Amino acid sequence: MSNTTADLRRKIDGAGDLQGVVRTMKALAASSIAQYEKSVRALADYNRTVELGLSACLRDDALIAAVIDKRRQTGDAMIGAVIFGSDQGLVGQFNDIVVDYAVKSLSLLNGKPRIWAVGERTQARLADGALPVAGVFIVPSSVAAIAPLIEQILIASDMHQAELAELYLFYNRPTAGSVYAPAVQRLLPLDDIWQHKLAKIAWRPGNIPEVIGQGTVALRALICEYLFISLFRACAESLASENASRLAAMERADRNIQELLENLRGTFYRLRQSDIDEELFDVISGFEALILSSATLPQH
Repeated sequence: MSNTTADLRRKIDGAGDLQGVVRTMKALAASSIAQYEKSVRALADYNRTVELGLSACLRDDALIAAVIDKRRQTGDAMIGAVIFGSDQGLVGQFNDIVVDYAVKSLSLLNGKPRIWAVGERTQARLADGALPVAGVFIVPSSVAAIAPLIEQILIASDMHQAELAELYLFYNRPTAGSVYAPAVQRLLPLDDIWQHKLAKIAWRPGNIPEVIGQGTVALRALICEYLFISLFRACAESLASENASRLAAMERADRNIQELLENLRGTFYRLRQSDIDEELFDVISGFEALILSSATLPQH
């Protein structure tokens, strides 16, 4: 075979190896999506329990006034924001979408932003926009690693609690129509409408809840659990969205590699057939020359 055909064979083998890697990444991304979505669903019952506990506490106006911080909005106030992104690439516009959404949302608020980035690529994207980052956290690689991250975030935000007027979460959330969409949740101060809704939960007669012991301790503990659940859910949904974005990118790459392989194989087969035809023509020409040579030899 010619060198050109040999080069094509090497390209086909290389593209085939790359396709194998891409398909492995697709399988890993799909598996990761399932585990993060399962973790979000698993929070539902626990979240309901925490909300029922809050409902019992929020019926006491004096308790609410003693515990819940009604933070004032001033021109010098700090607006805290936790932005969930990614450490790794191959996620398309995943980081750009959530950072742009966060920057636009923060620009509408009255206060100076204090941002914590989850993911090195999120930090890099914020740096491109000249936004200061108070801290950077590593993106969890599994469901088990989410809880330690949440504890780090809570500790970091609690250190600046006196300075922060509000605290927001920005993350990408999986959607049905598309892969994901940016979302925001205000963690602190607690939403008044949400509090009123919890306080008005109807209980069956004879089952009116009662807070045992020190109500302020119970309410503070429940608020901490609410913050933990909100951060955990945001992180898990962000990770599911990241893997969904990676899965979509790998599917596009798989299709492109498949088209490349089809073109390379088509070119390879044509060149190989051309080489075979050329060799056959050489054999036929040699055979005809041999016959002609034999015909011209003197007969004995």
